[in-house]
Amino acid sequence: MYKVKVYVTLRESVLDPQGTAVKSALATHGYEGIQEVRIGKYMELTLDESVKDVDAAVKEMCERLLANTVIEDYRYEVEEVVAQ
Repeated sequence: MYKVKVYVTLRESVLDPQGTAVKSALATHGYEGIQEVRIGKYMELTLDESVKDVDAAVKEMCERLLANTVIEDYRYEVEEVVAQ
């Protein structure tokens, strides 16, 4: 079994209005020194042993569904998990 952690973030060239709003809210609450806030998505997938090429499968999932590759970047980590 495999545990896959997927991180999706807006590309640096894309404005992040949600991040800007969070940065403003943090300043309102007295938090100083924050230069920038970027908001992203985090997903965990559990794949069973029947998936032959985990990297190819995850890449395809990210590019077809999990990330909008026009404006978002993604990265992922694969961890082999022993079933209990």
